[in-house]
Amino acid sequence: MIAGARGERPLDVITIGRSSVDLYGAQVGGRLEDMASFSKYIGGSPTNIAAGCARLGLKSAVITAVGDEHMGRFIRETLLDEGVDVRGIKTDPDRLTALVLLGIRDRDQFPLIFYRENCADMGLTEDDIDPAFIAEAGCVTATGTHLSHPRVEAAVLKALRLARENGARTALDIDYRPNLWGLSGHEDGENRFIASERVTAKLQSTLPLFDVIVGTAEEFHIAGGSTDTIEALRAVRRICDATLVCKRGPMGAAAFEGAIPDSLDDGVSGPGFPIEVFNVLGAGDGFMAGLLRGWLRGAEWRTSLTYANACGALAVSRHGCTPAYPSWAELDFFLKRGVKTPALRHDRALEQVHWSTNRRGDWPSLRVFAFDHRAQFEDMADAAGVPHARIAAFKDLCLKAAERVAGGQAGYGVLCDGRFGRDALYAASGKGLWIGRPVERPGSRPLELEPDIGRDFGTALAEWPLNHVVKVLCFFHPDDETATRENQEETILRLAEACRRNRLELLLEVIPSKVGPVEDGTTGAVMQRFYDIGVFPDWWKVEPMATPDAWQAAVETVRRNDPHARGILVLGLDAPAEVLAESFRVAAGFDLVRGFAVGRTIFSDAAQAWLAGTLDDAGAVDRMTERYAALCAAWDAAKHATGGQTQ
Repeated sequence: MIAGARGERPLDVITIGRSSVDLYGAQVGGRLEDMASFSKYIGGSPTNIAAGCARLGLKSAVITAVGDEHMGRFIRETLLDEGVDVRGIKTDPDRLTALVLLGIRDRDQFPLIFYRENCADMGLTEDDIDPAFIAEAGCVTATGTHLSHPRVEAAVLKALRLARENGARTALDIDYRPNLWGLSGHEDGENRFIASERVTAKLQSTLPLFDVIVGTAEEFHIAGGSTDTIEALRAVRRICDATLVCKRGPMGAAAFEGAIPDSLDDGVSGPGFPIEVFNVLGAGDGFMAGLLRGWLRGAEWRTSLTYANACGALAVSRHGCTPAYPSWAELDFFLKRGVKTPALRHDRALEQVHWSTNRRGDWPSLRVFAFDHRAQFEDMADAAGVPHARIAAFKDLCLKAAERVAGGQAGYGVLCDGRFGRDALYAASGKGLWIGRPVERPGSRPLELEPDIGRDFGTALAEWPLNHVVKVLCFFHPDDETATRENQEETILRLAEACRRNRLELLLEVIPSKVGPVEDGTTGAVMQRFYDIGVFPDWWKVEPMATPDAWQAAVETVRRNDPHARGILVLGLDAPAEVLAESFRVAAGFDLVRGFAVGRTIFSDAAQAWLAGTLDDAGAVDRMTERYAALCAAWDAAKHATGGQTQ
């Protein structure tokens, strides 16, 4: 939050302008015509900058517009997950959300097509600028594209005028795209410079409104009306007193607070980073987020430029725009440790910090109804003399019980399989529930995965929605014979890599008690073994251990290896509710233990009676609701008793 002479305000920065869905070609090294599949991300410079700022700890918001459809909701939901204030996003029922198709041809070519014909963000007007909202911000940041049309230009200028009247700072990212100014055709989206007196005049009419102006050499060429960079900067300086920040690619950037010297080398600079360029698209937005983080928090220009250069370096090393930007923890890690390999996306330690500090959503407490069982349900159906097809209908009832207990509140979830529970699994989506989904063949040791996963894990998981967590159960013990241990480790390692490639979280459930004797340090030793081979689960699911020492050993293992892990869940093993409640009292004393994932304790007797025909649908839902609610209450009581967080 900005403080000082300008006053403390709820928002550090509001960005204004473009918002789109970016569809990035997943294949690298070919023409856009040859791309077979695409990854979906949020896009548009102001939207990217707002998300990048939020990742760096700034309170950010964006003023833009999206369509009243799936892509618009995707942008809004993604920004919320990133921590961006979305009150300034207008939903336009008459226009579609903008789309951009992009590809990585090679290190110098990045073809892209803008689908922006009368798109939603171009429908912004002065009436969409709320003075009270602008008054909350310590800074308003605009980008050049929204100065290209009178309607959206008027909205941007109003926001800037209000900001300056309020004593807030203002910044411009020139963000020059010639074809978005109507200077070239749709096929020319990659082009970064076409000289235009009209564009230069328009930009120069607004430059006095800014405290900081940021651009590449080519962008200052259009702003200054000269292809000589020094002369262009001097032309801009004659118009305004803003600090000018010229981005110089691998040479970093230079800032000029006063007169422009004869050489860019004479500006204030931050260090560059010797890294391999993989994808330049969106790098400037990452740079801007880093610059704003330093500038708005009172850092000197050299420090602000260091942040900006580092954020740009991380951005060009990865696929996508916003997904490539660092968290504050990641930026700190990178600056302290330095570059270990020029291809940053292959730096395993850095990528782990990136992944674990930028995951979507927050689950400080999690109460999971687990009905992903398959073999147990088959046994129950066989005992009742009914076909296995009946199991699917019962799992629909399990979901109803879960939804009833959750009541739309955060902190609840389900574990459900795709074999018998497919309909329930699909129905759970979009209801605010945490969703886990198993991949192991029930009871297998050495571990085998379900037939629908097969041997090509990555291809199978590519079909999963991004909000599904991959759950795998492994019967693993430190004393396993070598062949069994290596077999299981190889399977888990391949699965973990496939999860990461597909942007899916991994829950690793380990049960050593079914294999050998268990002592207080056994579960912790199992966890350590997986960390040693390079597996970093987002979630752990472990047995209800009876002693504080056992929990301490497990928690310390996770903290030591992965300080950003989501947490640990307690499994049930069909234990009576009172036994689980006692285990909760022990586990709840550890902050990293976030909750439970319990199944048979909740559904077992209801399933048997329902399959046997002695309990109807309503009765089954009522019974499971009561059991699940009681376990949730027991967990919450245990957490409250230790002062822990339950929401």
